Amino acid sequence: MSYPLRTLTLLPLLAGSLAPPLLHASDVRAATEAYASGEESGEIIVVDVDKGAVAVRIPVGKRPRGIKLSRDGKLLYVALSGSPRGGPGVDESKLPPGDRTADGVGVVDLASHKLLRTLESGQDPESFDLSRDGKTLYVSNEETAEMSVLDLGSGKVKRKVAVGHEPEGVTVRPDGKAVYVTSETDNEITAVDTRKLKVLAQIPTGPRPRGIIFTPDGKTAFVSCENGREVTVVDVAKNAAMDHIKIEPVAKTVLGPRPMGLALAPDGKTLYVTMGRGEAVAVIDVATRKVTRLIDGVGARPWGIAVSPDGKKLFTANGPSNDISIVDAATGVVEKRIKVGGLPWGLLLAPAGR
Repeated sequence: MSYPLRTLTLLPLLAGSLAPPLLHASDVRAATEAYASGEESGEIIVVDVDKGAVAVRIPVGKRPRGIKLSRDGKLLYVALSGSPRGGPGVDESKLPPGDRTADGVGVVDLASHKLLRTLESGQDPESFDLSRDGKTLYVSNEETAEMSVLDLGSGKVKRKVAVGHEPEGVTVRPDGKAVYVTSETDNEITAVDTRKLKVLAQIPTGPRPRGIIFTPDGKTAFVSCENGREVTVVDVAKNAAMDHIKIEPVAKTVLGPRPMGLALAPDGKTLYVTMGRGEAVAVIDVATRKVTRLIDGVGARPWGIAVSPDGKKLFTANGPSNDISIVDAATGVVEKRIKVGGLPWGLLLAPAGR
């Protein structure tokens, strides 16, 4: 194949990734909506978290995956792709040709729950992140090994930068001066200068990196590596790996841990990582870089993940089981699984009626 603190979003990034607008304690008094991208159904699925039910479905186009909020919280951006869905064990040579007219970034108005327009994106967009000023999207183009630089004012791609093969997770560094893109097949991250749009470094990681997330100070990055069953820890100043957090299974699933999406607790002390087909969430202490526990049984192939503003609840998008789980972060108890359908992929939270 695809966050400064007090933000909410999905890796992939996948994501790893995390740059929606800041949410403060006062926001929790408003009803909360969860937004999931339905990769199979071609929708943004809006869930009333308080009621535990789907509120509305917004048709957006083919294969919606990566999603982000605009800086003012009024719009939702979603990556759309005309490439057919593959996955583990699928012979891609037998898949139908891609529909390039379906590629783009959809823009959804959260007040009206309507798709406003679809912008250019480059071929087969999967994930993206916003610039600090909210004027630019950096988009991974999986099939062309590029990162497209999309100007939101004009709705046009102004540059393309060559990165690693099968790029996936995209995250802007907290200082806004560089954007980092994971490469599934090259097992590395490409760091790109956001002003000059030149490659700064290529950083080796564990096998099949998916998403990336930075600590708020921008000094450390955590990279989910699906096939390596690990989270690679990157020293940003050196642009080099400084640790590898191995994730050992508790429940014995067929494939074991498969790190995918990442999210930080609001206090920055805890990292949560979805385990994909490992059907769990790993809980990692940021200071010690140790796995403190695995929360098992959250759903089939959890990918997108978000944390409530108060840090008490986790939300995961579980593709094959077609549901969103709500998990008590303190106890690890899965409190509710909300059926949504559509093969949910990306996930984020926002106050309703924003």
